[in-house]
Amino acid sequence: MAEILAPCGSPEVLEAALRAGCDAVYLGGADFSARQNAVNFSDEDIERAVYECHKRGVKLYRTINTVIFDEQLDACMKAVEHCARVGVDGIITQDLALAEIVRKCCPELHIHASTQMTIHTAKGMEVCKKLGFRRAVLSRELPLNVIRELSNMGIETEVFVHGALCMSVSGQCYMSAVIGSRSANRGLCAQACRLPCNAGGRGRERYDLSLKDLSYCDELRDIVEAGVSSLKIEGRMKRPEYTAMAVDSCKKALAGEEYDRATLEAVFSRGGFTDGYLHHRLGADMFGMRTGEDAAAGAKALPKIHELYRYEEKRGQIVFSIFIHDGEAVKLTAEDGEGHRAEVTGDMPQAALNRAIDEAAVEKQLTKLGETIYSFGGCSCDIGEGLFVSPKELNELRRRVCLEMDRARAEGNSRRTDFKKYNLLDFEEYHGKGRQLRVTVSRLEQLTAVDPEKVQLCGVPLELAVQAAEVFPADKLAVVLPRFTFNERKISERLKQAKAAGIGHIWGTNLAHAEMAREQGMVLHAGFGFNLTNSCALNMAKELGAVDGVVSFELKAAQINRLKKPFPIGVYAYGRLPLMLTANCPVSASVGCKNCTKKVTDRTGRDFPVKCSKKEGYVEILNSEVLYLADKTDDFGGADHLVLDFTDERPAQVRHIIEEYANGGLNGRPDKITRGLYYRGVQ
Repeated sequence: MAEILAPCGSPEVLEAALRAGCDAVYLGGADFSARQNAVNFSDEDIERAVYECHKRGVKLYRTINTVIFDEQLDACMKAVEHCARVGVDGIITQDLALAEIVRKCCPELHIHASTQMTIHTAKGMEVCKKLGFRRAVLSRELPLNVIRELSNMGIETEVFVHGALCMSVSGQCYMSAVIGSRSANRGLCAQACRLPCNAGGRGRERYDLSLKDLSYCDELRDIVEAGVSSLKIEGRMKRPEYTAMAVDSCKKALAGEEYDRATLEAVFSRGGFTDGYLHHRLGADMFGMRTGEDAAAGAKALPKIHELYRYEEKRGQIVFSIFIHDGEAVKLTAEDGEGHRAEVTGDMPQAALNRAIDEAAVEKQLTKLGETIYSFGGCSCDIGEGLFVSPKELNELRRRVCLEMDRARAEGNSRRTDFKKYNLLDFEEYHGKGRQLRVTVSRLEQLTAVDPEKVQLCGVPLELAVQAAEVFPADKLAVVLPRFTFNERKISERLKQAKAAGIGHIWGTNLAHAEMAREQGMVLHAGFGFNLTNSCALNMAKELGAVDGVVSFELKAAQINRLKKPFPIGVYAYGRLPLMLTANCPVSASVGCKNCTKKVTDRTGRDFPVKCSKKEGYVEILNSEVLYLADKTDDFGGADHLVLDFTDERPAQVRHIIEEYANGGLNGRPDKITRGLYYRGVQ
């Protein structure tokens, strides 16, 4: 049976989740948590939480799921060491460096590929297995048939079944970072998608980037039947009542019992729930915003929910054995049926003055398991004649043996592992000569403006690859693969055609493309979608087969220059930064494809272009301003190539921009530009 996995943003929520009967919890520490604004847990809190979980047979996973900078690698290693020492059941992560830490320092510690790794295809699952992940947290946008396919590939899968939906595919949202320097990949998302935004529909104040909360409670049994191992509830920023209600609803739904959907919706929703992704029914019905009525309903529901976690969930049945004989200390033993055993001794029994102790008197006290996690499973008594043990003494023995049983169970369920430190940066460094230009184009007419002699490599969309090879030197072309897809097999077939046309390079935008490149025998260039933010992650990308990599544009220029390079690195140096990758088009949902405005407008009046990849099943929301660094290239001495990304530019503009970067921006910068995050950085 799949586990019900509960979010815990504080010790108070942890208690509610455990009392409500969850099977596993996930929580964040003081650092490296993708919910930095939650209360989170200190190292001491985590150790106590592990004990409380393990005595109940509940698993605890720690989220170390932010991207990591070089200056944080040592602290990250210490966090992993703490997890190994206290017996955390697994680490949820998105950074390739953490996979390397675990592999080299504590290979017995389980790691789970966070949803921020955008694992949504069979090839992505294969990469996870090669990296040593025991579980993949699948992208939330997947329909049930894809979930079923991926859940039968040899490692566990985890699926979000209740909670808030991000507009963007997780791990591929940079809107909060670019607009306000608060990076979602660093755990400080400002939830820009919940602010007013208009995709072309009527109405003064619209929220066309805000999705309803997801809830799959009615489909849980189908999801489990598909092979999913873990049913994940979202909400580390939520109250204890929210978590308790969600756990209770999932438990009942999974057991085929009725659950209180009305109260579940009242405690927190955004105008109701959606199950659109699971059934691949996208569109306007998936969008919603939290209203004052929703908040009022939530406040009204809270007192009722308290009943769900007023008492302890019983986690095991224990059988007692008691030994009472003259001249010997009273001995009480407990066994739980799972191999755990505890024993305590008390004082010697007294001679009975009136009524002697008997089985009924013993059982009366031992059944009083009230606020413990145990239920009474029987008692065998070995009692001599004419002896007396007071009810108070029996109660104390029962209390002590239950505490010992807690310890035995916590120890028996522990996953403590050895940890051996390792130098993550022990690799040969690449030292390049000069800096090259690389470009990506969106249309064939843009390609006509690219001089092959002035660029090292030119990326073209997969669907244009064969045509591009007819007008541009194939040995300088790279196929830019779709960032998200529901049909990986079709992409593989197109790649074969591109290779037959003489193209030997893949511009990878997702980890899955490492496996595609290997299978096709093509050269892999890792794009910004790999979220490479530290030297160790760069080396891991090289190990996956990449010959070079574009570093994350969430790094500052100074951080890029300090990286230790195992291979050549590139910088995203021109273009409209992709702020969101979403499987649900806000424009289509608002006004329909026939009336496409090709943009969304925020509350300040800024227009953000929407780039459509409808055939692949996703769109990209691009920045309102163009990134321009032609006059700043000297600040990127650590970069071996600069990437110029062309979307809606005319051929003449393409030619001009390439010339600008070739001559250092001598013609003056254009109006309305941005320097991105290279100088201000992210929190």
